[in-house]
Amino acid sequence: MHSYDDLFEIAYKKEKAAGRRLAKANALSEEAALQVVLKAVAGEIPLSDLIAIRKQEKTNAATRIAVRKQLKADARQKKLEVGQVDPTAWLAWFDGASHPNPGKMGIGGLLKDPSGNTSHISFAAGLGDSSEAEYLALIAVLEAAIHARADKLVIYGDSQVIINDVQTKNGGAAILSEQRQRAQKLITQLKDVTLTWIPREKNIMADALSQQAVKMIAAAPM
Repeated sequence: MHSYDDLFEIAYKKEKAAGRRLAKANALSEEAALQVVLKAVAGEIPLSDLIAIRKQEKTNAATRIAVRKQLKADARQKKLEVGQVDPTAWLAWFDGASHPNPGKMGIGGLLKDPSGNTSHISFAAGLGDSSEAEYLALIAVLEAAIHARADKLVIYGDSQVIINDVQTKNGGAAILSEQRQRAQKLITQLKDVTLTWIPREKNIMADALSQQAVKMIAAAPM
């Protein structure tokens, strides 16, 4: 005779419901009725085997759930670690604007030291397209970092094209090859540089500085 706890543990919801109906219709105890139902489900195999199989299934399901939870926890932790910046690192943001495109270029950037002191970069850069303006903005923050003797630098920009391009040795648009080489040469002069893409809405200050430079060009007397 199997205990009611064992039977109840391994029975599916519809089997428990069938047991209750059987108990009510035949004046049986719920334990006896459930045993009848599960024996019918087991068929030719012993009820003890069905109980063992169902318990193993539950264990396997619990293991899968635990593994999924652990994977999600690990992913969350990894995401947090990626988002964390070394407190000894310098931080920089860059953005280039061109109005119209191609047109007058404005360069914007910020450089922040580990203590939180920030210097701003904003200047006109002649005529060109938006990609060239972005590259010149990156070059400007790299030059500022070298001048400030920043050992470890994390650079943020909202141009995925430029961030990808500067990290390749070959390829990319031919018009950007000169700027790419300049930027890559500057990067080699710094001990530790990380380039990270951010959405435009998180690059507001650098964008404002680049737009400011364009407006200053427009306001300048002819």
